[in-house]
Amino acid sequence: MSEFSKILFIMFSMVFTENYVLVQFLGICPFLGVSQNLSSCIGMSGAVIFVMTLASAATYAIYQGLMVPFGLEYMSTIIFILVIAALVQLVEIVLKKYMKPLYNALGVYLPLITTNCAVLAVTLLNISEEYNFIESCVDGFSAGVGFGVALILFCGVRRALQRAKPPKAFEGLPITLIAAALTSMTFMGFTGMAENLFS
Repeated sequence: MSEFSKILFIMFSMVFTENYVLVQFLGICPFLGVSQNLSSCIGMSGAVIFVMTLASAATYAIYQGLMVPFGLEYMSTIIFILVIAALVQLVEIVLKKYMKPLYNALGVYLPLITTNCAVLAVTLLNISEEYNFIESCVDGFSAGVGFGVALILFCGVRRALQRAKPPKAFEGLPITLIAAALTSMTFMGFTGMAENLFS
């Protein structure tokens, strides 16, 4: 597989076939919490894309430049969480200063990006798959886009459910979880496509 094909493969798989939210079920908390409002979904998607891309770049540089030469690979999880936390703080400061309404709309879910297991998973996947710097950045960006696509699609599903007036027993969380499961099943239909498209 050529380098360009590999990058296309990474992009397609992170958005569709290996989507962290709908296929691997990581990052569910902000997915369920923010998906009621489209503007919040778009804002959270942008924040996650930014954090995932920068975290992928920063953790790759730290891992290859410091951790491997000094034999500190065993500390990757702790160090990566610290890097992610610093990036989330940066996003929080920028949103609070320049986009106050979005900052207020995201509320508690913005700091939760720090503990979003999807963000940590993408940095660890870059190391385990032995991606180079460009591939790591593409992987982080694509995983963030996949998170955003899932969030925005699910927002539309939740809006449709609000208009559908489900039975009393299904109102609230039960119908939300059923909708999440159905949305997830649609993404399962992409399984195997990436290998056949880019091999």
